[in-house]
Formats: sequence, structure tokens, C-alpha cells
Amino acid sequence: MSEVTKKNRPEFRNIHVTQLANYRLPLAGLISILHRISGFLMFALLPLILYLLDQSLLSEGTFEHFKGITSNWFVKLIILAVSWAFLHHFCAGIRHLIMDNHIGIDKDSSRKSAVVVFAVSLPLAALVALKLFGAF
Repeated sequence: MSEVTKKNRPEFRNIHVTQLANYRLPLAGLISILHRISGFLMFALLPLILYLLDQSLLSEGTFEHFKGITSNWFVKLIILAVSWAFLHHFCAGIRHLIMDNHIGIDKDSSRKSAVVVFAVSLPLAALVALKLFGAF
């Protein structure tokens, strides 16, 4: 390919903080970063979740107390965020396991599998949201 027909596209090798706004991360990269963030979120909240589960199982009174707390809309949003983190981490984890077996590691397949992760995890999170907020 000659230099005349080559497109003048910016190259980002060592990105400076001021260039971050101009950098467009591919969808596969975004999925990978969200996979890490969701894993960290679940790991960081695990002690709190286990403590709340332990406390809610002590007696019927504590269960009713926590049941009342979870009826608050803000708490439901937090539960939805943790549910999304789990669902996204699960779906992206399956994608990463498949890619670890050297399946779908080319650019086009990687982009398609990233779309599949969103196409599966977002509707599942929407179903959780509908259930949490009383649609069914």
C-alpha cells in the first residue's frame, strides 16, 4: 500500500491524560474493562452481602427488618447494580473462557462476542429490574 492511499489516522501509543477524551475504546475493550470493574465491585461488597445475609437469617424479626429496608427504591437500585455486576461478570467471564481456548480471538469475532455479552446481560438485568420494582 502506498503512502498516498494510506489514511491519516491518529496513532495512540503512549496516551497522555489530555488525549483520553479523543481515544475511542473498542467495544471488546469496554467489555473487558467492565468485566474487571464488575468483578471488583462484587469482591468488595462480598463481606457486606454475607454479613447482611447472616443477620437476616438470625430470626424472623431480623428478616422482616431487612425486608423492610429492601423495599426502599434506593436500596433496590443498589441491588440492581450488584445484580447487573454479577450478570455482566458471568456473561463476560464465559466470553473470556472461550477466548482462553483460542476461539474467537480475531478482531471481528471479538467484536461480535462483545455485542453478545451486552445483548444477553442487559436484558437479564432488565428482567431483574422489572422483578425488583414489582412489574411481575
